[in-house]
Amino acid sequence: MGNNGMFSTCGFPCLSRPEWQAARGEYLSRVRPLADARTRRMSRGEKHPVHDFLFEYYSFRPAHLLRWTPGAGVVVEGATLVDLGWSSFVPCDGGLLLRLAAFPPQRLGYVEWAVQYLEATLQREPSFACLGLHEWAMVYRDPNVRHPYVPLRLSRDETNAVVESQPLRCTHYDAYRFFTPSATPRNRFALTRETTSENDQPGCIHVNMDLYRFAYKIAPFCPSDLVADAFELAAAAREVDMRASPYDLSGYGLAPVRVETREGCEEYVDLQRGLYRRGVPVRERLLGVYTRLLAGDPRN
Repeated sequence: MGNNGMFSTCGFPCLSRPEWQAARGEYLSRVRPLADARTRRMSRGEKHPVHDFLFEYYSFRPAHLLRWTPGAGVVVEGATLVDLGWSSFVPCDGGLLLRLAAFPPQRLGYVEWAVQYLEATLQREPSFACLGLHEWAMVYRDPNVRHPYVPLRLSRDETNAVVESQPLRCTHYDAYRFFTPSATPRNRFALTRETTSENDQPGCIHVNMDLYRFAYKIAPFCPSDLVADAFELAAAAREVDMRASPYDLSGYGLAPVRVETREGCEEYVDLQRGLYRRGVPVRERLLGVYTRLLAGDPRN
């Protein structure tokens, strides 16, 4: 709703043209730097071991990220489809409106699962015991690495020794599935795709990173300010993730979190706790958007 509490004649909250233009400008100022940098790297054939993850592992292309939306049930006064870029908006009272009823019914099964998942990870106690060793487990006793253009900080033997110095406690399947064959049996938990909702917990750096996926998976029904919150959280989490990895990122201006030392472990846990606290309101808002999608809108 606009700052003046405006409603359209059909009963929906309304954003005046100055309001939505300001909101769109603020959103773009938050996401454009990384989106544009990704586009420039692609044009030059360059790689970035931290930021490319936001556009490769996650499937929301820069062009899609740069589209703004207020979410469903808000009239965008004086806007055109060219302004917004989302074809699912329809004319309403001199502007455009995205109706909840426009959400594809065949995707409601996913929404129902997502509500259950978000509720579970919101209520579950966070754990901060993994110490970011999943990236180490992905190179353990294997000549191949996931980022061959970036050197390791330690020797191969030293890197292997870090993994062998303590038990692996990864709870997130989408990290665990990239463990090397030698590392997989060292994990405390035998994870599967089917048990994701049972094992994921809100202290996990990847679970907080993945809130971005929940935001863009329902675009344009997720308000863009929430997409930006989730995107910025994912970017921050990915940076911590890779700083704590065995890779030497000094060439990218990133200092390591040396989890092979006691001081580094303490630093990692502090950073992990901060990401958890930052993720709680994002998770709560996403749960509200998903719940609303399931409930529908009696006005259609």
